[in-house]
Amino acid sequence: MMRIELRDERRQRIGRIMVDPSLRPTRVSVIDAQDRDEVFLNWDIAMDDAGHLRRCVTCECRDLFVEKAFPQITAFVVVLAFLLAVLGAAGFATTWPMFVVMGVVFFLDVGILLFSRRRLVCYRCRSSYHGLPIARYHRGWDRTTADRYSVSGRAEPADTAAAEASPAGTEQGSFAGG
Repeated sequence: MMRIELRDERRQRIGRIMVDPSLRPTRVSVIDAQDRDEVFLNWDIAMDDAGHLRRCVTCECRDLFVEKAFPQITAFVVVLAFLLAVLGAAGFATTWPMFVVMGVVFFLDVGILLFSRRRLVCYRCRSSYHGLPIARYHRGWDRTTADRYSVSGRAEPADTAAAEASPAGTEQGSFAGG
């Protein structure tokens, strides 16, 4: 089962849905919905031939990025590790119980890092996809791609190949006069 944390075009949280990607449901009920009971998903062009997600099923954006989904306890473990490091640097970590606690926190921190799952996130709406196989062509977050979907202009970016092919000032919709 794939879990999708839904967001709208303004990146406001809608809710959560659980779907089976092999069934490709077009209408699903939202769990923890704030204002919607059902949403419509567009699976027509969202999946590639290998069954991997290549587009957002909610907003149809073609740009997705991969990020690690850390459990909620991660922040507590990081703060605890920092506190223990400060105590060690101050010279208070001289007893065996303190060394054991530092070792446990260290292995817990490394375990969280190694075993955290990856998820896909849409650049446009920030909907996130959990529990699905991720294709190799998806990369991590990229600033230039994110800038194309900035808060002020959320529209799908123009076809860059067409814009690069036309000389400066002759692009469709541009004003060449003074």
